[in-house]
Amino acid sequence: MPQLKNRQFLDFEKPIKDLYDQIEQLKITEEKTKTDMSSAIAALEQKIVETKKDITDNLTPWHRVQLSRHPDRPYTLKYIENMCTNFVELHGDRNVKDDKAMVGGFAQLDGKTVMIIGQQKGNNTKTRQLRNFGMANPEGYRKALRLMKLAEKFNKPIITLIDTPGAYPGIEAEERGQGEAIARNIYEMISLKVPVICVIIGEGASGGALGIGVGDKVVMMENTWYTVISPESCSSILWRSWDKKETAAEQLRLTGTDMLKFGLVDDVIPEPLGGAHWDYNEAADMLKKYLSPIIESLEKIPAQERINNRIEKFGKMGFWEETTEAQNS
Repeated sequence: MPQLKNRQFLDFEKPIKDLYDQIEQLKITEEKTKTDMSSAIAALEQKIVETKKDITDNLTPWHRVQLSRHPDRPYTLKYIENMCTNFVELHGDRNVKDDKAMVGGFAQLDGKTVMIIGQQKGNNTKTRQLRNFGMANPEGYRKALRLMKLAEKFNKPIITLIDTPGAYPGIEAEERGQGEAIARNIYEMISLKVPVICVIIGEGASGGALGIGVGDKVVMMENTWYTVISPESCSSILWRSWDKKETAAEQLRLTGTDMLKFGLVDDVIPEPLGGAHWDYNEAADMLKKYLSPIIESLEKIPAQERINNRIEKFGKMGFWEETTEAQNS
């Protein structure tokens, strides 16, 4: 977790930053004057908690989009580090190369061996380029499918951690079959014989998310989003400008609460006060406390029944109606 001096603040988090700056000034004054400032510092620390709560209670959909992209937010490998032990990363799709935007391997979660797979972003310029900003190429999705099949072979549950602005849209990705790779994953994941739990831990955009997003349980962390298109791209298509991105975020109904109402996700997992970027350990602990009992309950269901439930679950998604004319035609 970044030290306070290296921590980055979003625009709506500025009141929190101001309070931390005041605490730093009091500490400097305390050291210079040898005056006890502990009570004033404690009051400001309590004020920080209250301010975080107030901000959290009044978040707009666009604020949650911003939090999902927060530069200090934990990514897939950070969750794995804080939730799991004995993680063994596996590489390559056995065809083209090892896509660094998609990571995965066997790990132990509360002593149980699981296959954990997810998109990985970088935290500085060099690693962002290495990870392609979390945008996987076809070989990334093919690597993910290879690992899922490996987990199925050894009868191990699968956990996917979704955090991507979308699959990589480059010409070379299309040439290597980006659409086919994502479609193949969706097709294969629906019939996997082992429990599959999908968690949106950051951005859940378009087919890039769906490529590892089919499971017995699909859940979202509190400050994440899940939709077919980013608010900026939606704004640019509808209004020919990014200026309406906040309106687009609201109209897309992309938050966990909205997705839960639509029946597109099964649960929304709370985050530490202010967001997951404030406490990596607590965020990982909250997710682990959800995953362990869910895996245990899913493993008690026969494999074919799980597959049938999965097919039925995704088959019922969406809203439609049949008109009288259509029925009679």
